[in-house]
Amino acid sequence: MSAALPSLAETIQKHGLAARKALGQHFLLDATLCGRIASIAAPLEGRQVLEIGPGPGGLTRALLASPAEHVTAVELDRRALGALEELSAAYPGKLTIVEGDALRIDAETLLPAPRRIVANLPYNVGTPLLIGWLHQAALFESMTLMFQQEVAERIVAAPDTEHYGRLAVLSQWRCQCRMMLRLPPGAFSPPPKVWSAVVHLVPHAEDPDPALMKSLEKVTAAAFGQRRKMLRSSLKTLGNAEAILKDADIDGTRRAETLSVAEFERLAVNELKKAGGPAP
Repeated sequence: MSAALPSLAETIQKHGLAARKALGQHFLLDATLCGRIASIAAPLEGRQVLEIGPGPGGLTRALLASPAEHVTAVELDRRALGALEELSAAYPGKLTIVEGDALRIDAETLLPAPRRIVANLPYNVGTPLLIGWLHQAALFESMTLMFQQEVAERIVAAPDTEHYGRLAVLSQWRCQCRMMLRLPPGAFSPPPKVWSAVVHLVPHAEDPDPALMKSLEKVTAAAFGQRRKMLRSSLKTLGNAEAILKDADIDGTRRAETLSVAEFERLAVNELKKAGGPAP
């Protein structure tokens, strides 16, 4: 990190960067913790790194100090642009700043491969961002993402556990998912009311048919939308529920939280066939 840079606290004061609740902002200012998150994403040599919501740039500094080839930071809050420009000047040619909504960016055109995402995600858009990236998982070598701990637990949960649900199935179907780090509220400014956690996701090598991903979303939405009901009841909204279950060799009296990711894939394959789509 360049010695000429002001502290993060000074940066926040200079640029009027008081965290805004409406933007889900909780800034991580501890340089050691930021360095640990960057190290979880390693190896970064020769990689293009996408960061979302850098704010005053705590994690950005750690990424710029890493062996990453280049960092592209997408920031919606215009107040933070001045702070990021200071970082760009301190690391010439290594940082691209994009003002905009991360939900609307096209990562494939924004930065070349090999790509990795490393981000302390704004709480209010973390889950929709992840779902969008799961659709494009083949674009990324890995995703190292911070969420509220409850969301992180939902991503890595195993079947028949409290947090297992739709997000676990979709995430684990596309990626190997590991909880890597938990952070207390006091690590942030301002402190949130909950703990946070970093999840490291590595996409599986195979790139499935996009139609199958959509079918899996449809099946899991129906199954977990009425998770207390038996599958033969919760899946009725799909039409042909009994046939879908039979062809997948799954007992219709079971409940959604008991199914493995592989069993949900079988349901999605059969739902797609019943809907007239091509076989995956």
